Amino acid sequence: MNSIQQLPPQLVNQIAAGEVIERPASVLKELLENALDAGATRITIELEQGGMQSIRVSDNGIGIAKDELHLAVQRHATSKIKSMDDLEKISTLGFRGEALPSIASVSRFSMASNNREEGNAGWAINADGREFLNEVEPTRQMRGTTVEVKDLFFNVPARKKFLRTEKTELKHCDNVLRKIALSRFDVTFVSKHNDRNFLEVNACDFLSDGSDRVGQIAGQPFADQSIYLENSATDIEVKGWISLPTFSRSQADLQYFYINGRAIRDKVIAHAIKLAYKDVLYHGRFPAFVLFLEMEPSQVDVNAHPTKHEVRFRQSRYVHDFIRHTVGKAIAETMPKQEQQGAEQYREIVDDYIRAAQSQSVVTNSAYSSASNPASAPVRESGYGYSGQVVNEYDLLLKVPPEEAHTTEDAPPLGYAIEQLHGIYILAQNANGLVVVDMHAAHERIVYEKLKISYQEGELATQPLLVPLTINVSTQEAALAEQHSDVFLKYGFNVERFGEDSIVVREIPSLLQQADVNKLVLDVLADLNVYGTSEKLEQANNELLSTMACYGSVRAHRKLTIAEMNALLREMEATERSAQCNHGRPTWVQLSIDQLDKLFKRGQ
Repeated sequence: MNSIQQLPPQLVNQIAAGEVIERPASVLKELLENALDAGATRITIELEQGGMQSIRVSDNGIGIAKDELHLAVQRHATSKIKSMDDLEKISTLGFRGEALPSIASVSRFSMASNNREEGNAGWAINADGREFLNEVEPTRQMRGTTVEVKDLFFNVPARKKFLRTEKTELKHCDNVLRKIALSRFDVTFVSKHNDRNFLEVNACDFLSDGSDRVGQIAGQPFADQSIYLENSATDIEVKGWISLPTFSRSQADLQYFYINGRAIRDKVIAHAIKLAYKDVLYHGRFPAFVLFLEMEPSQVDVNAHPTKHEVRFRQSRYVHDFIRHTVGKAIAETMPKQEQQGAEQYREIVDDYIRAAQSQSVVTNSAYSSASNPASAPVRESGYGYSGQVVNEYDLLLKVPPEEAHTTEDAPPLGYAIEQLHGIYILAQNANGLVVVDMHAAHERIVYEKLKISYQEGELATQPLLVPLTINVSTQEAALAEQHSDVFLKYGFNVERFGEDSIVVREIPSLLQQADVNKLVLDVLADLNVYGTSEKLEQANNELLSTMACYGSVRAHRKLTIAEMNALLREMEATERSAQCNHGRPTWVQLSIDQLDKLFKRGQ
């Protein structure tokens, strides 16, 4: 075995480069982050051959002083932290002091900078992958910094052979550029590839023009079918755009999440957003989002990974619940709305309609009813926790309001029914044009939401097990079960620790007596271990309620009267998440007058 010896500085830098420099996109990320940390408001990017031949990044930031240029390319040299206190509250994107020396060790590297307000007399330094060739020398450079990286991995053939085609490497660079351009709306980014314009986005105001910039970078379809949200607490704030449930992806490729301006991937955040969409997203689909979380830097550890893609939260459960609540609330409000009316006015229209209908006679023996009637509320008893009557079609229906409410200008968001099509769709007219409603899908959502409320507000029906179920678990899982016994009790499970490595289940909710209790409890413990919380019990309940709602809602080919159709429309306007059925399919679509005119080529 060889004797222990100090590694040469150049080899140390190349080893460090292996941790942070994987491909041209990795270089681009580090250079862009340095430019943003320098206060740049305009950044120009020039790439050749997907970045493999050349990457040039110029900014108008504060620049680097002549006598600090050599330090900037030394390992662990940085202006961003000075003490352990600084490390615990990092607000900059780069801080390790490894990026530039690592890049310089595997490329032909040059950097020019000027830190003066006026003039174009700057200073430059060069390296060829082994050592810096000369002292700092004068050069023409406006205020700011220009870094050029050529022939990446020219001196590390083993790394260079893993690079892909120009098209593939350019795609990775494009992803990095878009991700960083989305993080700073106040910065202009101009990019070229092989001397051709690539991506250009101008600085803009977040609130007034943010949606346009999101459309430029993430795609106009997403911008057109997204919801803007914002929420804040004492020490945390989130804002941004999330996709409507009807706009989903086959993979998680359109998900941008930022913490204090830093793009990150985090399983806690991903889990929170997944749960927020769980009741409205089609199976196997992924939501799209561009979200910005701001919180006290001391509450998040960004030094958890060399590439700084991952973070650790000091209070992960708190962050998880805050994100889930905010996103879930925004999704819950995806009910039909009318652009001409404010939220309060819209609610008043619906309430006035329902009050007017309730004051008139009731149409009985119909296919649709209001689940708010006490007679139709779930009745708790043994078995699954509900009587069999809960899934029958309701018997109570609101009648149509007085005729004067039937003016197009004053119509509620979904308008007024005019006909039923093939026993499946409701056709309605509103101020914008034609509304088409899938009556079964819409009613299914309405019944499901009402069942959830009734279940949550009523006393939970539970059932003791004649023979308690003993489950063998790890010591850690047994401790988790003991620590989080309140989580199980909330959903009707009596779970106790039974020795060092086992637990016993003595009671379960009646609704879940046919469920695989062993697997369900183990899944809950797995979630508690990873996320500090679990929604498996609620999810199991909701799946059964969803099935009941499906059987309890109005069926296709059932003839409805105009009054019944209007009552369904009014309930949709007052029900959360009513824009999607329980399986994530849309419940209604709007065809505007302009769209109809185009179909029939009117005015052409």
